[in-house]
Amino acid sequence: MLRIGYGYDVHRLVAGRKLILGGVEIPFDKGLEGHSDADVVLHSVIDALLGALSLGDIGSHFPDTDPQYEGIDSRILLQRTFSLVQAEGYVLNNLDCTICAERPKLQPYLDKMRENLAKDLACDISQISLKATTEEGLGVSGNGGISATCILLLRKQ
Repeated sequence: MLRIGYGYDVHRLVAGRKLILGGVEIPFDKGLEGHSDADVVLHSVIDALLGALSLGDIGSHFPDTDPQYEGIDSRILLQRTFSLVQAEGYVLNNLDCTICAERPKLQPYLDKMRENLAKDLACDISQISLKATTEEGLGVSGNGGISATCILLLRKQ
């Protein structure tokens, strides 16, 4: 059996925070505002995983009102989420994610992000597609934010 999942996340860039995307710290003068590390890439993947199996959303599993998740590394949240997927008997077939950011340029970091995702999702890096684009000064990224969209396919083992 196959299950498809879709996820989306967006956060505003602010001073005084580290920029973490796909579990990679990216040198930049701003980071994403949020309760956890605000990693929009991993948050979109988490929502896609949960959505594929009708398990709710990231906020229902890791509420931003819970102090235990304040500043948490989103890779930990991804690993916990993927353990729920595995418990249901599913594995990742493939994943495609697009990051929208005007700045910084993300191309140099995409392979490391793909490596992190492949490791945390127990799959080969060839199953992970990750792209970065701009919105030409429009949309969320044109207004001081970064967003990520993810679609993935799970298959029953």
